[in-house]
Amino acid sequence: MSKANPSPSLPPGLQLYQMAIGHYVSRALFVAAKLGVADLLASGPREASELAKDSRTDSAALARMLRLLASVGVFEVQDDGRFANTPVGEMLREDVPGSSRASVMLFSGVGIQDGWKELEYCVRTGQPAFRKASPDADPFTQMAADPEAAALFDKAMATFAPQTAAAVAAAYDFSRFKTLVDVGGGNGSLLLGILKGNPGLRGIVFDQPHVAERAKAKIREAGMSERCEAVGGSFFESVAPGGDAYLLKHVIHDWDDERAAAILRTCRAALPSHGVVLIIEGLYPARIERSLESRGAASNDLNMLVCTGGRQRSEAEFRDLYRASGLRLTRIVSTATGICVMEGERA
Repeated sequence: MSKANPSPSLPPGLQLYQMAIGHYVSRALFVAAKLGVADLLASGPREASELAKDSRTDSAALARMLRLLASVGVFEVQDDGRFANTPVGEMLREDVPGSSRASVMLFSGVGIQDGWKELEYCVRTGQPAFRKASPDADPFTQMAADPEAAALFDKAMATFAPQTAAAVAAAYDFSRFKTLVDVGGGNGSLLLGILKGNPGLRGIVFDQPHVAERAKAKIREAGMSERCEAVGGSFFESVAPGGDAYLLKHVIHDWDDERAAAILRTCRAALPSHGVVLIIEGLYPARIERSLESRGAASNDLNMLVCTGGRQRSEAEFRDLYRASGLRLTRIVSTATGICVMEGERA
């Protein structure tokens, strides 16, 4: 089993110290992504002075930051002192397939980092960080008012959409459906991937009106306008009608049980008698161990508390949530990416 701690042989005190300074790497990674250092290294190794000139930074300071990132394998310091990308650093480039730059900028960026500054408040109250200043806000209010943040969120969420779509399409049979509605589907990347693998399937992306506009552009760009459309609205009030399968990928974990059940009930209201509601998320493990898998689940769960007020859920908790929404969890299908497709029908 893979271990979350890379240096278990260190004395316990030093292990704690390494954990305590984890934000050093996170912040350096964000700045490197923002400056586009990996893109500047796309053609090969370069001196820090060259990189500093192109990124409008201080040469000595930039070199110090890049050495830290080299120590964790993002970049490499060559014998002559020049810096180069590693395979990890290559994924920080903007122009490579599967680029992780947007997700790095989102998760190590100021917005989420500021939320985590309020972790003590979250742990004491059980409320997300934004409630401290805005008790009546919801997790996506500020994003809707910031087009740049919304675009970054869309891009980050779409980072793994092609792999996720392929894994979900390979594990779950969509051929029996006529129309798939992706509720909270963002810019439509996941749904478009599923449609490409299922030529007889039609799709509807349903999200907030300003998000649906971005999805419409993505659909046109993909040449899928004849088979896919985007509809705006609030999934607390209703969802787009006409689907025989309603899909929610990494939507339910953004919300507490009361609001998650409310979203599922609007899906149930639109559901035909033969239809299904599909939740695509990871399952919280029955036992937390010292592994990357457990660390990933626990980290995501705590981030949901801090940023949205939501949570990761176990199989038993998903069954309870379906039941509270007038649905019944009928089966769980694992995928190659580690997330699951949970299928529910009318109870």
